Amino acid sequence: MKSTTTARKNWYPLVVWGLCWFFGTVVSSCTAPAPQPYRIGFSQCTNGDAWRQAMLAGMKKELSFYPQATFHMKDAHDNSALQRQHIQEFLREGIDLLIVSANQAEPITPIVEEVFNRGIPVVILDRRTTSKLYTAYVGGNNLEVGQTAGAYASSLLHQHGSVLEILGEVGASPSIDRHRGFVQGLAAAPGVRLVAQVQGDWKRPSVVQALPAVLRAHPEVTLIFAHNDRMALGAHQVCKQLGLDRRIKVLGVDGLAGPQGGIQLVQDKVLAATLLYPTGGEEAIRTAMRILRQQPYDKENLLSTMVIDSTDVLTVKMQTEKLDQQQQDIQRQQGLLQAQLATYTNQQTVLYVLAASLLGAVALGVLAWRALRANRRITRKLAGQNGEIRTQRNQIQALAEQARVETEAKLRFFTNFSHELRTPLTLIMGPVEELLTSGGTLSAPQRHDLGLVRRNTQRLLQLVNQLLDFRKIDVGKMPVRATEGNLVAFVREIMDVFERPARQRGIALRFLPAEPSIRLWFDVNILDKVFFNLLSNALKFTPERGQITVSIQLVPAQHSVRVSVEDTGPGISAEDRAHIFEWFYQGHPSAAKGSGMGLALALGLVRLHQGELTFTSQPGQGTTFVVTLPQELPVALRSAGPPAPLLMLAEEVGPETTPNDAAAVRLSGKDNKALVLVIEDNAEVNAFLAQKLRAHFQVQTAADGATGLRLAAETIPDVVVCDVMMPGLSGLEVVAQLKGDWRTSHIPVVLLTARDAPEQQVEGVQAGADLYLTKPFNPTFLLENLRTLLSNQERQREHFRRELSVDTATVAPQRVDQKFLGDLTAIVEANLDNSNLSVEDIAHRLGISRVQLYRKVKALLGTGVTDFVQGIRLTKARQQLLDTELTIAEVAYRLGFSSPSYFSATFKAKYHISPSEFRALHTTPNV
Repeated sequence: MKSTTTARKNWYPLVVWGLCWFFGTVVSSCTAPAPQPYRIGFSQCTNGDAWRQAMLAGMKKELSFYPQATFHMKDAHDNSALQRQHIQEFLREGIDLLIVSANQAEPITPIVEEVFNRGIPVVILDRRTTSKLYTAYVGGNNLEVGQTAGAYASSLLHQHGSVLEILGEVGASPSIDRHRGFVQGLAAAPGVRLVAQVQGDWKRPSVVQALPAVLRAHPEVTLIFAHNDRMALGAHQVCKQLGLDRRIKVLGVDGLAGPQGGIQLVQDKVLAATLLYPTGGEEAIRTAMRILRQQPYDKENLLSTMVIDSTDVLTVKMQTEKLDQQQQDIQRQQGLLQAQLATYTNQQTVLYVLAASLLGAVALGVLAWRALRANRRITRKLAGQNGEIRTQRNQIQALAEQARVETEAKLRFFTNFSHELRTPLTLIMGPVEELLTSGGTLSAPQRHDLGLVRRNTQRLLQLVNQLLDFRKIDVGKMPVRATEGNLVAFVREIMDVFERPARQRGIALRFLPAEPSIRLWFDVNILDKVFFNLLSNALKFTPERGQITVSIQLVPAQHSVRVSVEDTGPGISAEDRAHIFEWFYQGHPSAAKGSGMGLALALGLVRLHQGELTFTSQPGQGTTFVVTLPQELPVALRSAGPPAPLLMLAEEVGPETTPNDAAAVRLSGKDNKALVLVIEDNAEVNAFLAQKLRAHFQVQTAADGATGLRLAAETIPDVVVCDVMMPGLSGLEVVAQLKGDWRTSHIPVVLLTARDAPEQQVEGVQAGADLYLTKPFNPTFLLENLRTLLSNQERQREHFRRELSVDTATVAPQRVDQKFLGDLTAIVEANLDNSNLSVEDIAHRLGISRVQLYRKVKALLGTGVTDFVQGIRLTKARQQLLDTELTIAEVAYRLGFSSPSYFSATFKAKYHISPSEFRALHTTPNV
């Protein structure tokens, strides 16, 4: 009986596995990989004539063989500016390949080069650009078309006669090449002369209007060559009206099929002949797909031409009609194929559903049977455990909630404690730094005492920072943000800080890396504190004339890097070794030289970095601390951004820094025109900041956020210095409201705070702050940062002025300041012809006062409102002076100047050239 049960247990999994394999095979055999989708954009110069429509039809016909390709055409309607806009829209929409038929070569060339330089393939169709930056060209050989037309015209005239040429649009590459080829073709017959030309635009009406006068001036013309069949038809109509249709023969280009095409016109004897000019639509799509599929292709794809005259017009027409009939048959077959594919897809879906349902039913049946048997055995066991688990869960939840509340209370305590310490430290370090760097007459003992105060203040700040780091590690609030870097260069940079104090004590500081460069992922700020504490500890316990050796080596077998710090100090006693990494442990009183936090903090940070910190020591010979770091870190600990800046601890590691080193900071120069608003709730810090800044700026102060906001809106200061933690409105709320109000959105804001955690700094920057300084801070550093912000603000003004002087179109409202300038510019442009437009009118339209408008424009552009309006008018004047149909007086009155003489004087004062001289310099007379 037992063997039978075992056999059944082994049989059921085999059945389930067999069914899974069978249905998996069926599904995989029916599944085919989907072809890769492609997005093709087509910028057409115009789709308003039969030849261009035939091109589009050929492209769609060829696209029917590539269902995975999506195709979108934009019609520029013979407008080069609109065509450039269409291509820019294609870039924003995201395309895999661009096909372009340029309206005019030169205006379209820059945007086509930009598309090519972005790595997007470009296929030039029919009309070339002036650049070689494209992937492939598809089109007829217009030079060959012209040469063939010239040769045929010479043969038709029996090598003697006068010819008139009707050109295409000015600047179009087909027109240029066809004319050049036609002249070359006529050169073989000296008796045939090109006596006249008519400039057309590819359309019949332009020829009907201009040709009669030319024919009257040249009655000797016996043949007309038009660059396309539409203009050739217009030439025939003119000849018929003048009674010259029997004497003058007309040649065209295109050779399209259909009732209005060139083939029909030859058959009706309207045209003597037409030259076949293939549209190239099918070939353009075939070339594009070869490029997208990374198959071989030719960069130059020139399509051949032929002459269609009365000798072969019937043959060509029959072949064309036969091809059209075959294409219709292909389309019908494709329709039937699509219907069959839809039916196949539906049947395939039904098969998948049935297979999945059957497999699921079998699997569920087996699982249900086995689960039923197991459930009976387990239910009784679980019933007895559920009560115990519920009791334990409730206890754990209660303990977890209690621990969470206690942790949050501790974290708040240490944060508030840090803030309370940093504020008085600011008032201590600020005056001390000012005295040491001012270069005043201080005696040597006074400088020594001030240096002692500074070092001990910095040491107190270090202890505060270590306490915060201790709490962050304890509650898991310190993240690892590793970046890839050179560990050798990083450690060498830290050792440079200890070079001077070690030299003054006669201690040899040696650095022995096994390789010149060892790259791995590590957090700069975390390892900076680790190695700084280890080196500082070694420096404290190494006697004079001793030695500190730092070595780095790879351990390939363990996929790690080992950094050791070895000193020649007294070593660690056996009694202290077990407690050396405990918080606040200082060892034997005779050996205590610190706070007892450095090594404990280093151990916590190394473990946070998934490394190890160990040590070996021999009394009387020294101690060696070894940091072992993994070569690879999990992706979750890696940062995608650039390496964070090296954050050295503020504590001095050696004797007093010489005053000359600190005095190198620039203190010269005054900026009395700039207004600084100080918002600080601590009266002493407020007064200290005002005192230090008044020597260089105009200063206003506020004791709370609400008062600061009111003063900012009333006075429009040049920069705001604000504390973060204030009663009522916090500094972050003040920043958000300043940046959200268009009156004050341009003002740079400096936040001062004791909150130095990275996430808190990010919070300040996200609120809109331009600079985030932690207390205590160096007053000279604050002063130089304010100067830098004011300098950047001036450069921003110059940027806005340049942007508005190049193009007076409304600035895109991406920011509050740009939205304001956009609205202001729109109002001025809408009233350019209003000579009575005043500052009050503009302010009224914007819904603000005259004073507020003046201050805002002055702050953003560094100029007055009147000068801003005058600048826009003069910029528009430069554009309109290029239109020679307008007189200078008309330009002046259009732009709101009271008189032409005032306009000329204002224009010359800005551009150092009169309007008439500007026009003569930038325009050429029509030929």
